[in-house]
Amino acid sequence: MSGTVLVTGGAGYIGSHACKALAAAGYTPVTYDNLCIGNRWAVRWGPLEIGDIRDSAQLASVMNRHRPVGVMHFAALTLVGESMSEPGLYYRVNVGGAQTVMDAALAAGIRAFVFSSTCAVYGTPPKLPITEATPKTPINPYGASKLMVERILEDYDVAHGFRSAALRYFNAAGADPETEIGEARAVESHLLPLAMDALLGRRPPLNVLGTDYPTPDGTAIRDYIHVSDLAGAHVRALERLLDGAPSFACNLGTGSGHSIREVLDTIARVAGREVPHKYAARRPGDATELVADTALSRQLFGEGLTPRSDLDTIVSTALAWHRSDLYARFWG
Repeated sequence: MSGTVLVTGGAGYIGSHACKALAAAGYTPVTYDNLCIGNRWAVRWGPLEIGDIRDSAQLASVMNRHRPVGVMHFAALTLVGESMSEPGLYYRVNVGGAQTVMDAALAAGIRAFVFSSTCAVYGTPPKLPITEATPKTPINPYGASKLMVERILEDYDVAHGFRSAALRYFNAAGADPETEIGEARAVESHLLPLAMDALLGRRPPLNVLGTDYPTPDGTAIRDYIHVSDLAGAHVRALERLLDGAPSFACNLGTGSGHSIREVLDTIARVAGREVPHKYAARRPGDATELVADTALSRQLFGEGLTPRSDLDTIVSTALAWHRSDLYARFWG
């Protein structure tokens, strides 16, 4: 296919990988980003439009000029701990901003909207793996804000025929295999980049948050999906909507969980030395274990959705990125 796709948050970690995947599939990604978290250098496959997702006039202008066939909405605040202390900020940006983007898309005649949701909508699941039918009881404002957006999308579909894909992904990790882009934030909360920076001496020793979880080794378990596989799934979701498929929501993960200790052991093996780390208390709002049931994603998108998502590939691509010249320049 071809055409322009508006990518809010396209200068960020997952958004920039989605832009690369869109370009490879024949689309022109237009990044819409205020650059408060994203990086200008990550916009490499299409034009950059600077703006806030709560600015309805700027969104209307951008959509009028570029006439996108669809929208991928990544722009959001994503720090679980911050959402616990600043819930109002998360509802204003994540919910209010998303609705502003929806309204602009609706006014522009766009009916294909891919939403970056999260497994945090499930909270602490009563059983594993997590299916799309698992009760949605978020335990932090970040997850609650994403669930609210999903509900708005459902209501817009009923009222306006506004079709959407809500992709509830688990832990995005790794970096572009060609080392063109990767994860780079001054304020970081994700395990892999914090561990890599600690390994390479750019940040203090990693804080392992919680060693008293009811898991085999006491640390939290997560389902890690390679960011490039995640980006490819977003393109497939957009194309389903453009082909006329009804709205849907699905998990994006691998179906396999890894503890923090397992991740650190893998990094030590791949890098040849251990990550400097220390132990700290659990972070408020974190679940013990989150692992996806992937049956629906395989049904929707086909087998082979996660070819890069084995833990060794995730770690090796992340390490290559963190050792790259571009990442070194990010740190100045």
